Amino acid sequence: MKKLENFVFWILQSKFRKAMVIILTIVAFFASLLMFPSKAVLARMLPGKSANTYSIYVDTPTGSSIYETKKVTQCVTNILRKEKEVLNISTFYGQGIPLDYAGLVKGSAMKRTENVAEISVNLTPKEEREEPSFLMVSRLRPIIKSSCESVVPGTTIKMIEQPAGPPTLASIVVEVHGDDLEHIRKLSIEVANILKDTKDLVDVDVMADDIYKKYKLVPDSEKIARSGLGIEQVNKILYLAFEGMAIATKNSTNRSVQIPIFLVLSDETKELKDKSADAIRSKLASLNLMNQRGMMVPLTEVVDVVQVDSTPSIMHKDLDRVINVIAETDNVSQVYPLLDAREKMMKYFEKEYKVETAPISTYMFDLILTDKKTGEKFLLRWDGEMKVTLDTFRDLGAAFIAALVLIFFLLVVYYKSFALSGIILGGSFLSLIGVIVGHWVADLVTANTFFLTATSLIGFIALMGISSRNSLLLIDFAMSLISEEGMEKKRAIAHATAIRATPIFLTAVAIILGSALLASDPIFGGLGVALISGTVAAVFVSLLFVPVLMDNASALVKGKEER
Repeated sequence: MKKLENFVFWILQSKFRKAMVIILTIVAFFASLLMFPSKAVLARMLPGKSANTYSIYVDTPTGSSIYETKKVTQCVTNILRKEKEVLNISTFYGQGIPLDYAGLVKGSAMKRTENVAEISVNLTPKEEREEPSFLMVSRLRPIIKSSCESVVPGTTIKMIEQPAGPPTLASIVVEVHGDDLEHIRKLSIEVANILKDTKDLVDVDVMADDIYKKYKLVPDSEKIARSGLGIEQVNKILYLAFEGMAIATKNSTNRSVQIPIFLVLSDETKELKDKSADAIRSKLASLNLMNQRGMMVPLTEVVDVVQVDSTPSIMHKDLDRVINVIAETDNVSQVYPLLDAREKMMKYFEKEYKVETAPISTYMFDLILTDKKTGEKFLLRWDGEMKVTLDTFRDLGAAFIAALVLIFFLLVVYYKSFALSGIILGGSFLSLIGVIVGHWVADLVTANTFFLTATSLIGFIALMGISSRNSLLLIDFAMSLISEEGMEKKRAIAHATAIRATPIFLTAVAIILGSALLASDPIFGGLGVALISGTVAAVFVSLLFVPVLMDNASALVKGKEER
């Protein structure tokens, strides 16, 4: 280590060389930070997860029949059958699949209408296939949407992956709050159109029922009484014909419970010629009921066909009426499309509304819209996985700052010097250079985008203790050489650097080898890369940058005597 000692001593002898080390380190630090706005390094809560299953949600326009939904679903399954990695497919019409991790907050259990269907796709074990499930979803999404959404105009098909972290309604959710239901419907459609025009956003959908015209069968109680029929009798025949019902039960030696016998008209019999009131009356005319006098009475004589508007579901949150507009990101970070879409919304809505941003202390990305004509206020609140990402990074950032403050005060108590404590803290903080550059390199050498994730920040916080230990070794040994052996300051720093380099290197090698197993993990890969690259940066900072700062600290000589 004599060469290292001479090299460090050579740097310390020249103010220019010391200044160059400091300048280059600072330039490297700010250059690494610029990788975020330049998108060289992308931040995300957690990367894509390769699972053995994913789901496909099919939403035909509100009021569509089960037959229209089946047409779209059949188109999707025909495409999936061509995939050799698809093991089996389960289709659920008019309902959601058995509740899974992804469906916990996506409302799968509440689906009970004919215009929805869910497809559960089971894949071969991930260990036996080369393509991860999230890349398969990304590849199949445009094929399925372009081929099948046009089968029934207005259909929305969403590809739902198993989340790697906490389940959310969608990657990006825009909550449109307001008192006027019609107005927030209009706003939600405008928001959805902006999201559709935003790069990297897919599966955009407005979670609100469309209002459409429908026909209602209303029994005429007066005509029913004059015809010698009963209202219950009319209601039962209508329900029996079009919905079906259990009319009897059957016992079986193989079943412990009775088996219901279900009666309903055949599919062909229930079909109408068209969607007009006359077609319904024609169908009702073929159904007759026997009255008390033994006469057959057509249903058209006692039932009126009335055209009415549909009654959409009304959603509330925090006592406000709300409509959710959702969107997914296609293997990219949620933050950048959010910022792009938010900027577009501010420009678009400022024509008719006064646009204000919410206070940073509450919801920093929310927009408050005030109608210039009526003065009515509306709120666009951002939620979903994007908000979880921001909240997680905020909390981890606060934990990091708390760790910095605690380490600093402990060092001040130990050294009784703010300068030496600042040197150790500054050296520890600069390990961030390695963390960011490491993720950039990992992104270059991997086929998929390598995100800086929440686990990456956990690794960076863990590095604080390792980096501080390296600086402590140097400072304590240099102080000992100066006070006990009377060695000249520059030579003591250089000698301490050379002697303590061996344990620093050994510690770094142990961390790198131990973290190498994590680097290939899809979830904790960010933690592994952060520990590996951050440790490498911490070694260089400890052996070059910290000695330069130590040489400029007068407390290095006084500190040992004062303690």
